[in-house]
Amino acid sequence: MMVEKVVHLTSAHPRYDIRIYSKMCCSLIRSYEVSLVVADGINDELTNAGVRVYDVGANKGRLSRMINTTRDVYKKALLLNADVYHLHDPELIPTGLKLKKKGFKVIFDAHEDLPKQLKSKPYLNPILRKLLPTIFDVYERFALKKFDALVGATPSITEKLAKINPNSYNINNYPILGELNIASSSDWNAKLNEVCYLGGIAEIRGIKEVIASLTDAPLARLNLAGRFSEAHVENDVKTWDAWQQVNQLGFIDRKEAAEVLARSKAGIVTFHAYPNHIDAQPNKMFEYMSAGVPIITSNFPMWKEVVEGNQCGICVDPLDNKAIASAINYILENKEEAQKMGENGLRAVNEKYNWAAEEKTLFMMYKEVLS
Repeated sequence: MMVEKVVHLTSAHPRYDIRIYSKMCCSLIRSYEVSLVVADGINDELTNAGVRVYDVGANKGRLSRMINTTRDVYKKALLLNADVYHLHDPELIPTGLKLKKKGFKVIFDAHEDLPKQLKSKPYLNPILRKLLPTIFDVYERFALKKFDALVGATPSITEKLAKINPNSYNINNYPILGELNIASSSDWNAKLNEVCYLGGIAEIRGIKEVIASLTDAPLARLNLAGRFSEAHVENDVKTWDAWQQVNQLGFIDRKEAAEVLARSKAGIVTFHAYPNHIDAQPNKMFEYMSAGVPIITSNFPMWKEVVEGNQCGICVDPLDNKAIASAINYILENKEEAQKMGENGLRAVNEKYNWAAEEKTLFMMYKEVLS
């Protein structure tokens, strides 16, 4: 019996992207022949999981990526002659339409609500920030109805997609059980007076307020793991007195992330109230929970439902650095309650916010698309 061929396509994400590779590709490899097309300049490889990665060459800037890289991804996609193509970037929607014209089955995976996301892009001028979301919203409604299935990474994204195409599936970006919860995570006495922020670092993700909060949390150190997306923001915060309380770790791998979480007493995710943040489900929030640490998050309704509903952290105004400091101090000063918050978060992940549950929807979608 022939094994059906699945190809995931990305022009913007790294080859070991957690959602694309670690979750989707490594799950699907159990039932399908899985390939992944990327654009990182690292060359082709066969991974330990059995996924074949094809590299079309490193991106040379945003404009080149949208023109040249997407063209190269399409050429590689045709050569692989798959039974189904799974796209992960909005700029690949035209690629998906071309593949549909050739008679292939195509899935589009919306990691973000792009029209909302465009409203907060710092590199766009105010006119484009207002105009582009409207243009792309119209284009989405035209193009996405032609695909065989759509995937939303959050319920709000999926709800929007379902109005365009009824074959829409919600596959949340929940953590893989046990990945970040190493043995020392449960030993609260081994933890230091440290809190952590893991992931992409940007002004709209609240990094300035987080660092400023350290002035009013003198006993705390911040484990800062990730890369700044804006050089001027990095240069600015490094001149502050509070920067002396920061352990700048740069980009770290998953094993190192687990070790940072094991020694930290809280994980912080205090994004600003932009449209694409309010309805988002930040991966890092659930990853912190999966490591058994309390979380300090923005006080958006959807986030409060998770945090307060599971009694696993504290919600604050993301623009109020004193409120962030107060939350940090509370967790550092109340050991038993903080430990209970961490245990509650881990229990919630084990019971409902985990990839094992989402994987079932992934396989159901593929079965329906391929049949």
